[in-house]
Amino acid sequence: MVTAVSLRVAALAVVYLAVVPAAAPAEIDHAREYRACMTLVQRDAEEAFESALAWRDMGGGDAASHCVAAALLGLKQYAEAARRFETLARKIKAKPRFKAQLLAHAAQAWLLDDKPGRADSVLTAALKLNPDAADLLIDRAVARAAMKLYREAVEDLDRAVELEPGRADAFVFRASAYRYLDSLDLAAADAERALALDAGHPEGLLERGIVRRLKGDDDGARRDWLKVLTIAPGTSAARAAQANLQKMDVKAR
Repeated sequence: MVTAVSLRVAALAVVYLAVVPAAAPAEIDHAREYRACMTLVQRDAEEAFESALAWRDMGGGDAASHCVAAALLGLKQYAEAARRFETLARKIKAKPRFKAQLLAHAAQAWLLDDKPGRADSVLTAALKLNPDAADLLIDRAVARAAMKLYREAVEDLDRAVELEPGRADAFVFRASAYRYLDSLDLAAADAERALALDAGHPEGLLERGIVRRLKGDDDGARRDWLKVLTIAPGTSAARAAQANLQKMDVKAR
């Protein structure tokens, strides 16, 4: 999940350049500094943190503060990163959608810090700024599922797939929520929808395998989990698939 969050932060960097002030000829090129800092976050978060602090002290402003928060996320200082993203969202002069994206990063950091309640509150604030953002709805559904609020998670995911029906991840998350609600037929249907959109979706295959196992289709479950191991080795989905295979084999003995 850290990698996924880092990628989202990096993607936001492209948008962020629009609000970085241009430098006068003899001044620091803040846009260039920002690009360099965010690139460094992906390679060496500790060095990026030190560089961003130095740049901020030289007038880097909100752009430098954003890189500081991103670097803290890379350093797994999740709570501090979340607080800094929230502070930046409050103070920055930017469009509501951009502020919502900053709050989304704060929420993802709170999730990584195992504080889904804080993430839920931040995402609710973000959705007030950008109510039709599927990403925000999916993230809030993840937070609510972490609090075992599965019906509320389904409601958010219903809206997300209405807004973006091509989102395989939304169907996978909804399948998981339905499974926890013991609605296995609905869970199976959503897993199939996700895989119809992306036949090699590792989490979709993992989820379909779990549902198949619960419905008594051990052979189908095994096929799905083995496929996850083949197409996504070393991932969290592969580790979960391997654990499920081992549990199934132990029970079969």
